[in-house]
Amino acid sequence: MTPSPPDDAVVLLRRGRLLEWATLGWNVVGVVVLAILAVSASSVALVGFGLDSLIEIGVSTVVLWELSGTGEARQRRALRMIGIAFIALAAYLAVQSTLALATGHHASPSAAGIVWTAVTALVMFALAAGKRRTGRELGNPVLVTEGRVTFIDGMLAVAVLLGLALNSLAGWWWADPIAGYVIVYYAAREAVHIFRPEAD
Repeated sequence: MTPSPPDDAVVLLRRGRLLEWATLGWNVVGVVVLAILAVSASSVALVGFGLDSLIEIGVSTVVLWELSGTGEARQRRALRMIGIAFIALAAYLAVQSTLALATGHHASPSAAGIVWTAVTALVMFALAAGKRRTGRELGNPVLVTEGRVTFIDGMLAVAVLLGLALNSLAGWWWADPIAGYVIVYYAAREAVHIFRPEAD
């Protein structure tokens, strides 16, 4: 893609930063909300989604740092940091979901969790679309990748929402840790894409 003219690049950089600040703000609030909900419901999926939100805070911080400078080396370092965070999330949740299934752990129904994850999904999908478009116009692979991370965050919100709903409405206790495995899958896939882009 042809790089944007200087004036356009300034506007696009400003838009990219605003999108990242919006994501950062939402996830800071989300970590607090999800921590409270996860403890009250004893939900593996909500814990996992809270950790994902915590990682998204780190990712947004990395992208804001990357957008403040230039150079391929800076972009590669930013992408590696994002990839490492996803590997850590996948490993933690794989263990927690397996333990929950092995011990027959039953999460409590969480109406507030259902509402929060539903709203979060809508917000993340909107932010992801903005980042993807802005990153492509700017020719910035870090912002494009982070747009995909945000989209996955929205998909994970949907997965957690389904797990919580099935647990609350149908009594399917195992749906909660299964939703945790969905997060494991997407986190691992995103890490592979970052470290081995040729695998796509």
